[in-house]
Amino acid sequence: MLTTARWTHLALPVADIERSIEFYTTLTPLVVVARNSDGAGNGAWLSNPGESESPFVLVITEFYEDGRKRYGFEEGTPIPILRPFAHIGIELTSHDAVDEVAAKAREMGVLRWDPKEMAAHIGYICAVDDPDGNTIEFSFNQKVHETIQSLWPPRAAATP
Repeated sequence: MLTTARWTHLALPVADIERSIEFYTTLTPLVVVARNSDGAGNGAWLSNPGESESPFVLVITEFYEDGRKRYGFEEGTPIPILRPFAHIGIELTSHDAVDEVAAKAREMGVLRWDPKEMAAHIGYICAVDDPDGNTIEFSFNQKVHETIQSLWPPRAAATP
């Protein structure tokens, strides 16, 4: 049972859901955890595999005509929401992992920022464009998760 409000997802419109799913499951650690379709369009939820303690979900939706009209999108036209600095951040396990993503993104023609060592609180980063032109940042040593855990250690499991 939910006892406190929590951060759960980021939702982005996409021009082509299959193309976006292919991009995210190829270049990021995200996997499809749910798919849905309703009167508004086709959607997918992507998250880290096996993450059930504190899942965070990227919701992508390809709208049908009524939804596109409501939000001002044209069919098949990329919808860049996160640009030029706004981005989704993904922390990787090593400097080499960032370089590997950058190399793969360069081959795909989607590398936005070459890998670069930044200030200590940013770490080693690169960024890519998703199929709709949104910015996805890959980092090493940014320590977002580690910093939060140091501020609020994991809660002890409830005992019966």
